[in-house]
Amino acid sequence: MQLKAVPLLIPSSVEVMAVSKTQNIEKICHLIEQGYRLFGENRVQAAWEKWPALLTQFPECRLHLIGHLQSNKAKQAVELFHSIEVINRPSLVDALIKHLSLPTAKTQEFLIQVNIGEEPQKTGVHPNNFPDLYQYCKNKNLPIHGLMCIPPADQDPSPYFEKLKNMAQCHNLKILSMGMSQDYETAIKYGSTRIRLGTALFGSR
Repeated sequence: MQLKAVPLLIPSSVEVMAVSKTQNIEKICHLIEQGYRLFGENRVQAAWEKWPALLTQFPECRLHLIGHLQSNKAKQAVELFHSIEVINRPSLVDALIKHLSLPTAKTQEFLIQVNIGEEPQKTGVHPNNFPDLYQYCKNKNLPIHGLMCIPPADQDPSPYFEKLKNMAQCHNLKILSMGMSQDYETAIKYGSTRIRLGTALFGSR
């Protein structure tokens, strides 16, 4: 099986997440054999269908949720994902807090997703509402480790990446999950610490 290789030497300080949503187990295993250990899924149920077996076989892998999370699936999410990168509302924070004390809970990292382009069709907290949500997380003792965003697809991503970087710096947040196959080089220039690559690794769907 021939999967695409990343055409850029990525700095060792930047984590590469292989976005494995819609990909089959064979392709995922091929990337694991190449040394990839960080994977992203956007749907809880779809992830449950393939990742419990994969994590048993490859316990060194880490699985991140990068798609919208419904509050009623919070328990399923914390029992499977090592990181949830899509915190975007107080009700989700409340739902997660209920389940984090369970012995089966696995999640130890949380990122707030910012709707950096203020696009009505996208999830994520509005930038103006971010400080309140961040404070709410602190009040509820939900540890926030960084920020995630998806900039508008039809615009230069540079100002959006710069804005997210500034927001993270203002709150002393170390992780910046920004940059995908089409714009990860720009994201790295603006301080991304984690890029999310689907097409660049797996090829076109």
